[in-house]
Amino acid sequence: MNIFEQGPIRPPSEAKSLLIRVTRNCPWNKCAFCHTYRGAAFSLRTVEEVKKDVAAIVNVAGKIKERSRNMGFGGAINEAVVEALHKDPTSRNTDCSVAAWLYFGGKSVFLQDADSLIAKTDDLIKILQVIKGQFPQIDRITSYCRSKTACRKSIEDFRRLREAGLSRIHVGFESGSDSVLQEVRKGVTAREHIEGGRRIRESGISLCLYVMPGLGGVSLSRDHAVETARVLNEINPQFIRLRSLAVKKGTVLHDLMEQGTFTPLDDDDVIREIRLLIDRLEGINSTVVSDHILNLLEELEGTFPKDKGKLLNCIDRYLSLSDDDRRIYRLGRRKGLYRSLDDLSDRGAYKVLKDLVDSYGRRGWEHFDKDIQKHSGQFI
Repeated sequence: MNIFEQGPIRPPSEAKSLLIRVTRNCPWNKCAFCHTYRGAAFSLRTVEEVKKDVAAIVNVAGKIKERSRNMGFGGAINEAVVEALHKDPTSRNTDCSVAAWLYFGGKSVFLQDADSLIAKTDDLIKILQVIKGQFPQIDRITSYCRSKTACRKSIEDFRRLREAGLSRIHVGFESGSDSVLQEVRKGVTAREHIEGGRRIRESGISLCLYVMPGLGGVSLSRDHAVETARVLNEINPQFIRLRSLAVKKGTVLHDLMEQGTFTPLDDDDVIREIRLLIDRLEGINSTVVSDHILNLLEELEGTFPKDKGKLLNCIDRYLSLSDDDRRIYRLGRRKGLYRSLDDLSDRGAYKVLKDLVDSYGRRGWEHFDKDIQKHSGQFI
């Protein structure tokens, strides 16, 4: 089957999307918390390169449908077809990704890598037109974009992109605090967050901002929460997605932690920080989503203003648990056993986890905290 490029990451909400690489790696690549593109040079792909990839995807999709017909499924992409492709030793990862995309309906596309909107608007429009032309069933095309890049494009640029098919932009917002943004070398200011976000919003493109609880560490936790809420209130994005910090070995932030100049928050303090953030959100109609395994409270989801009380009550429910029950929930969450606070009612899992927590209590809580960090790190 034909070969086409795919980058290393995409947002969790784009799990069912076809990945089409428009740029390689990250044009900034200096964020203290990020390791994804370390040592990798940024480059723009040409329109012709992307066209060739789209043509290759069309070819792969055609062969997958042919396989389905040969299996007696009439071209439909079902679990049997996907499983057969995965077991075929000649299949490539990209073949399997196209099969998965078709299995989920083939309706959405995500443009990679970290900042595809840095490409010229005219080139992006040509790429969008090619994608829509080859896959007319697509109803959603999304991309990452840095706030700095968004400030360099006009509202008219974004409107043209929307008319060509771009429906949502994901931004690694991280924080609205200039102090935090400077400390983690984000390369953007709160004012640029606001300006870029407002341009995207005014164009009619859906805006999804990713906030990183815990990014300010102990010293800047309050400023991180309060200023992030202030900036979000000024932008009013459609989505605010939480991505709690987990410090990864090999990053600048890990080095700072090892040196003692950055002290991370524990889970409970991260939850308190999120509570302050949510409490300060006012005058918006954004939807808050906590759809990532690194987040302790995955069930935190709701739309402002009507669900603000529900979100705060969920946090208060966790904080009102006994010390032991909070430790049990943290361990269950990090081991993948718990997805919501209601899971604490599973007495079988609870007993196993309580025995583990009790053993940590006998050995020393420093071992518990170390293992919690270890479990969290595997999900980065």
